Amino acid sequence: MPKRTLPTATALAVLFSSAALAVTGATPAVADTSTPLPVQSAGDIVVDGSHQRVFVSDPVGGKVVATDYAGTVVGTVTSLPGVKGLELSPDAGTLYAAVPGDDSLVAVDTATVTEAKRYPTGEGTDPQYPAWAGGKLWFGYGAAAQGNIGSLDVSGPDPVVTLKQAGGWYTAPLLASTPGAPDTLAAGVEGVSPITVAVYDVSSGTAAKTATGPNTSDYVASNLRDLALTPDGSHLVVASGAPYRHQVYRTSDLTPDGTYPTDAYPNAVAIAPDGTVAAGIDGMYEPDVWVYEPGSSTAEHVYDFTDTADGTGAGTLVPGGLAFTPDESHLFAVVATRSGGYALRDLDDTVPAPTTLSVNAPATATRAKELTVTGRLTSDTAFAPGTALAVTRTDPESPAGKALAPVTVAADGTYSFKDTPPAGGAVTYAVSYAGDTRHTAASASDTVDVSRATPTLTLDKNGNVYAYGADVSFTAHLGTTYKNRAVEIWADPYGSDKPDKLVKSGTVNSSGNLSVTLDLTRDTRLTAKFAGDARYKPVTATSRVHTKVSVSTTPSRHYKTAYAWSHTYYYFRKSVDPLFTTRMTSYPGRKYRVETQGYYAGAWHTTGKEYFALEPGGVGAVELTGTPSTGVRFRIRSAYIDTSSGDNVNATTYGSWKYFVFTS
Repeated sequence: MPKRTLPTATALAVLFSSAALAVTGATPAVADTSTPLPVQSAGDIVVDGSHQRVFVSDPVGGKVVATDYAGTVVGTVTSLPGVKGLELSPDAGTLYAAVPGDDSLVAVDTATVTEAKRYPTGEGTDPQYPAWAGGKLWFGYGAAAQGNIGSLDVSGPDPVVTLKQAGGWYTAPLLASTPGAPDTLAAGVEGVSPITVAVYDVSSGTAAKTATGPNTSDYVASNLRDLALTPDGSHLVVASGAPYRHQVYRTSDLTPDGTYPTDAYPNAVAIAPDGTVAAGIDGMYEPDVWVYEPGSSTAEHVYDFTDTADGTGAGTLVPGGLAFTPDESHLFAVVATRSGGYALRDLDDTVPAPTTLSVNAPATATRAKELTVTGRLTSDTAFAPGTALAVTRTDPESPAGKALAPVTVAADGTYSFKDTPPAGGAVTYAVSYAGDTRHTAASASDTVDVSRATPTLTLDKNGNVYAYGADVSFTAHLGTTYKNRAVEIWADPYGSDKPDKLVKSGTVNSSGNLSVTLDLTRDTRLTAKFAGDARYKPVTATSRVHTKVSVSTTPSRHYKTAYAWSHTYYYFRKSVDPLFTTRMTSYPGRKYRVETQGYYAGAWHTTGKEYFALEPGGVGAVELTGTPSTGVRFRIRSAYIDTSSGDNVNATTYGSWKYFVFTS
């Protein structure tokens, strides 16, 4: 075994162990379908309800493409250079197409999708936008600084084209008419700022201007992209690049009369026979089309174009690219796709619009005191008056939830209700909307921390020190509570190899006590836990107790023992190296400290202290070497020193002294 010698004047050698040291979380509002169109551009869209066909003009390709309602191409009319505006005759038998590249109006048979007749409008007229009113086909025509309105009368044996009916336009004006007001014609120039619009009475066969505008001191829209008359002809709805809403004007004097809220940048409007308004924008990241009941400021449906399966993307609405079927069963949109093509979308209003619901409760509240919960129900589609929400309160008293009185949503979607929470702790108010055919269901919740009283909980024996292996009883005491009288006691011995463990659980006795007896081998942290109830909050109490190690020192190689100076002494020949064996409670990486003292000058004096590794079995042996003085009293002891001995799982423990002397 290793040995180390100190000068004999200190009376002892320092000892070494014989063992090696062991070191221890607005989304699409409505769904739609998309079908690619075989066109290079998109000028206008018209729906023929009689034959269930959709006509789309292609100015770049010089053609008109006809599809069925499913988007399948059923016919194409070609040789129409620059064809732009389209208009359906009142009997739906003829589609009129303005062909500026040929200075003509072309009649297309809607049943066969073939060209029926071509009507020249005069060289250089560039007709672009047709509209049927007063028994005639009116059309906007003219190049820059030459805009005018002409008419085509096909009621007689020979067609009659009349030009210069309404001049003064910068370029060919957009035209709008409606069967419900057959003698009213509206016009406006596309792309200019501020916009200019006018209304004409064409009952006499000529265009008599009745109003020009807009007449307003407020902001005048800019960059006109589309316009449409309401079914009775009383109002004109315009889509302009700015402001970011569709503006409404009275046709009597072109003064403002409301708006339909949308977003940047309005570029299309279509009005169904019953007055339903579809308002579209050129928006990449916003919804694309809003549908309103006449005069409403809240949309009935909002469409956000969805991505297509072929990877061409959602696309953006083209100017003037909206059209209803006469029975409103379909709303069609022409979009420019990300790939550079065009597609026909059938906007489906059978899918409910997304709904969001918020709940706002106070962060904290006092039990048995009234509190107020508020929130808002939101959708791009309007809710019916009297829409109700279900309310549930969940708390420690009602963990499965208790239904409260339903709450009615106000016209602006807000709601509020009052409640007096009977229980404390985490109180959750869950609010839900069941949804309907036009709205998805929605739910939300918020939690209030409702105050509870703090109960008394204690755990005895804190700070006490016990011998190794002592059986110690610990008692937790619980004071007044509401209903819950259960307590848990957990014991967590020091050291990572022994986890915190539940050692006792149960209901306290009539005195409020719960006890457990533990066999202590290490320092231990005990915790008493009360989980709380409806009126008293959870609490814990801790007690830390300390446990000594078992330690002993045994001398060997002595030749006798004798009782002297009030102790038993071990006698060694000075020619023999004494051996002292220590036994101590084992723990990975533990060391023990050996201390030696000599008696001289009437007192004990420390002659050496040193730590040595304890063998895994809890044994360590040291051997004294050197030439000691005879007739001098010595003593030796081993100790575990908390932390300094390599760990902190026990309390500092000193072994008993062993006394010895050397003789010749």
